[in-house]
Amino acid sequence: MATITAGDFRNGKTFEYEGKIMQVVEFQHVKPGKGAAFVRTKMKNVVTGAVTETSFNPTAKFEEAFIERKDMAYSYNDGDLYYFMDQETFDMVPLGQDLLGDAFKFMTENTVCKVLSYKGNVFGLECPNFMDLEVTETEPGLAGNTATNTLKPATVETGAEVKVPLFINIGDKITIDTRTGEYLSRAK
Repeated sequence: MATITAGDFRNGKTFEYEGKIMQVVEFQHVKPGKGAAFVRTKMKNVVTGAVTETSFNPTAKFEEAFIERKDMAYSYNDGDLYYFMDQETFDMVPLGQDLLGDAFKFMTENTVCKVLSYKGNVFGLECPNFMDLEVTETEPGLAGNTATNTLKPATVETGAEVKVPLFINIGDKITIDTRTGEYLSRAK
């Protein structure tokens, strides 16, 4: 196992701390006039998403955590289990609903996502940031109604609801930012 010191911290670096996998969000080397230098660190628990702030001695040692990000295609769901197919071995990997995250409601079958694991334990899913989806339900658009900042609810093919401009109709393909759930544009 590779060890790193707090002095080696960079944004995005992952390490083990008190039995948890942490990722450096921000860090600052502080050298006060009196006393020892320290590294003020804002870090995120990669499993729970909880962000904490603490200070470390620059020589404090940690086990570096290597997170595996594997491309897997979403195949189907059966109850609370969602099955993903490994793109290399074609093995099916079941994930519980609690690991999927908010962006998953915009994923269609065969969408390739990154399954995140540490030492073989899956703890999360990274979905594509943008998805092109068909609108399946919305109020009809009114001709000539081009107000740009007025939005109406629409349901897309995955069943998720988004707010769209008034000119969007059923059958239109739209691009959605899966991180925010916001409509971006009509899909090309």
